[in-house]
Amino acid sequence: MKKPPTGDPAHDVLKYERRPMDVIFRPETVAVIGATDTAGSVGRTVLSNLISSPFGGTVYPVNPNRTNVLGIRAYPSVSEVPEDVDLAVVVAPARAVPGIMAECADAGVRGAIIISAGFKEIGAEGVELEERVLEEARRGRMRVAGPNTLGVMNPITGFNATFAGALARPGNVAFLSQSGALCTAILDQSLRENIGFSAFVSVGSMLDVDWGDLIYHLGDDRHTRSIIVYMESIGDARSFLSAAREVSLTKPIIVIKAGRTEAAGRAAASHTGSLTGSDEVLNAAFRRSGVLRVDDISDLFHMAETLGKQPRPKGPRLTIVTNAGGPGVLATDALVTGGGELAELSPETMEALNGFLPAPWSHANPVDVLGDADPERYAKTLDVVAKDPESDGMLVILTPQDMTNPTETAEALAPYAEGSRKPVLASWLGGQSVAAGEEILNRAGMPTFDYPDTAARVFDHMWRYTYNLRSIYETPEFVEEDDTDRERAEEVIAAVRDEGRTLLTEAEAKELLAAYGIPTVETRVARDAEEAVRYAGEIGYPVVLKLYSETITHKTDVGGVRLDLPDAEAVRGAYEGIAASVAEKVGAEHFEGVTVQPMVSMEGYELIVGSSIDPQFGPVLLFGSGGQLVEVYKDRSLALPPLTTTLARRMMERTRIVEALKGVRGRAPVDLGAVERLLVRFSRLVVEQPWIRELDVNPLLASPERLIALDARVVLHDPDTEEEDLPRPAIRPYPGQYVSQAEMKDGTPVTVRPIQPEDEPLMVKFHESLSERSIYMRYFHAMKLTSRIAHDRLVRICFIDYDREMALVAERENPETGEPEILGVGRLSKNNVVLDEAEFAILVNDRFQHQGLGTILLGKLLEIGREEGLRRITAEILLENRAMQRLSKKFGFRLRRDLEEGVVKADLDLMAGQLVG
Repeated sequence: MKKPPTGDPAHDVLKYERRPMDVIFRPETVAVIGATDTAGSVGRTVLSNLISSPFGGTVYPVNPNRTNVLGIRAYPSVSEVPEDVDLAVVVAPARAVPGIMAECADAGVRGAIIISAGFKEIGAEGVELEERVLEEARRGRMRVAGPNTLGVMNPITGFNATFAGALARPGNVAFLSQSGALCTAILDQSLRENIGFSAFVSVGSMLDVDWGDLIYHLGDDRHTRSIIVYMESIGDARSFLSAAREVSLTKPIIVIKAGRTEAAGRAAASHTGSLTGSDEVLNAAFRRSGVLRVDDISDLFHMAETLGKQPRPKGPRLTIVTNAGGPGVLATDALVTGGGELAELSPETMEALNGFLPAPWSHANPVDVLGDADPERYAKTLDVVAKDPESDGMLVILTPQDMTNPTETAEALAPYAEGSRKPVLASWLGGQSVAAGEEILNRAGMPTFDYPDTAARVFDHMWRYTYNLRSIYETPEFVEEDDTDRERAEEVIAAVRDEGRTLLTEAEAKELLAAYGIPTVETRVARDAEEAVRYAGEIGYPVVLKLYSETITHKTDVGGVRLDLPDAEAVRGAYEGIAASVAEKVGAEHFEGVTVQPMVSMEGYELIVGSSIDPQFGPVLLFGSGGQLVEVYKDRSLALPPLTTTLARRMMERTRIVEALKGVRGRAPVDLGAVERLLVRFSRLVVEQPWIRELDVNPLLASPERLIALDARVVLHDPDTEEEDLPRPAIRPYPGQYVSQAEMKDGTPVTVRPIQPEDEPLMVKFHESLSERSIYMRYFHAMKLTSRIAHDRLVRICFIDYDREMALVAERENPETGEPEILGVGRLSKNNVVLDEAEFAILVNDRFQHQGLGTILLGKLLEIGREEGLRRITAEILLENRAMQRLSKKFGFRLRRDLEEGVVKADLDLMAGQLVG
């Protein structure tokens, strides 16, 4: 029921007036608390920068010991400033800051930049100071940047609240940095090289305003086309991933992260724990959120420029056009090393090139047009290869030979900077002789690079960025949950915890897997040799005996596995042999019997599927080659749960074993779809059972006939852990607790449940059923059907972050087709300024209006709002939408007509409002 942002109708299903950081980036009144005349001081520099910058606001020095600073009247406290203050810039000593923040909260100051240092970086005393600062900020509902920050610049308006030596030039790239020193170095270089910025931010300690807040703000900023980040720590992982997943779809986010060599999980007892490292997990998080990670500072700016000018490639195949062989070979090496591919020229392209290129041309990619190539030859070649469907992008290389005219060649190629749906990059090698040509190409929007290998590396980054986004927003398949028994899984875990144990036995671990539909080999526990013989006879020979112990982690290490036992005598011998081996190596008290299992044919591939806890991101999933040499081969891929089938497939594609699973050397392929679905179920197990600390399925035997878990190991968190202290997933999983049943007025049963990515096909049909009037009432403007059902729009509706919004669908089983059908959608979108407030919207299929669906959906939304801790819910409703006004009033909303905007504004205090039937 809210107007969409101009020109972006798809976006209005998300957040609306999301400008929480305007108080920091676009203040009208600024108080500099701690301003001083002292030469060389931070307080003097900050004030000087503000009063000399053209941002158009009013600046008030605040200093109880000065009557004026730099010739401007100073005030003893912020409460005595003669007008309301939007932003306080604090440069006082750290110990004074909590008191200053209390004064700001009392005075109604809306935001603060705390430049002061001396907080958590100095130890416990600093941590305590930060806690007091944050307490005052929360009390005053203030947003706080810093502390320990260089400050914030908005070069677009000329706002400069920093102690840097100059104001950055305006541009379309936002720069965020966790290093103030790097900020000043980048600023100095940018002024020399004429690079501009839409925002220039030193984030400091991120006490309040963090990566997520800044990314959301810049995602809405029309002056920002790309965001580049220097990161030392991620802070609030959920906040970062939530913002990045949303914004990266429309604006590239490029990150360089320091500290690649730090390893995590070394002390973990499981295979999975020893195979995960913090940097690998961070890469997995970046992939999941659509963030592009680069290794060099130069690549930050290369990628920001290139993604801002050129379309993203659809794949990794690059066509290289060059007038010299050597540079083409260098570019090829860099391309392939980075995971890219040389495009194979199609027969049609070969025929076209043969029609006008000299006979000695390379007849392959790279396309060597020879040293005497003139502008026309270059242009015709680029035109032909750009049309080749086997190519995803082009790189044009020019070396300044005697017969070459770099400037005229650039003029001939400039139209292709925007004339192709594929990216076109250029490398004009040389110095002064190629400078004019480079300027022409850059002005036209074709990025140029000093060296061809740099250009090839940039292309690799580009297609990987596309690949990551496609992984996130490609519509997945639905995975049935009919065979999931959550109650049984919880019972297994509860029984182990009741005994004070953290290690599940193999039998318990397999029962846990089976509860989530993961096939396991039959496993029976035998307490003596004769019981083992009896079970072996019932199962059928040959069999396997494994150690049964509540304390031993890896059975193989203590001689606790005996395979391919053909008869009763072999079983008795194996039983005694395991008992003796365990007694010798770790003590007889660790031997509690054996498990008896059928000897499964090992024809197939041994895989590992696992989970462990990362200190920043919570549960992390692992997939790869399994077996006893799993740590040796280290063929694995990591991902954050929860998974969809698409994300599971991408996880598999990052391993070498997946090529074998597709079928090699005449062997039949494994059902990769079945592996995807198993990984989805495994990820559900991990996120829905938070007491699991580590989980290994190794080996998971994969063959053309079946998937089966042959062994499993589960470790729980310490029994003394409080439930609220259990690690939570970095990405909020599907909130199944909000699934409910209801009835329409005519008695039709409906299921009300949160939306999920798999719903996109159902949402297409839903939007096809809507009248133009219903669309107008919901979105305040007309919208063509093709626009309503476009994938790029529906992904914003179905792929949501449940922490920041909740969308419910009312679904029934179509009586004619037996297929599920969405009848209505309700949505709560949190206000990013004040996260305990949200806006609701409801849309119902025309055929099912006036059947009580609106009442059902709004009632459920309000219930969820209370459960999620919301304080206030609002809506904007068209004046002519009487039905929605009546519905809102029914639930206790206060309605106010705004004739200037042509809407009725609805407002409900959840702390006071009561649900109605």
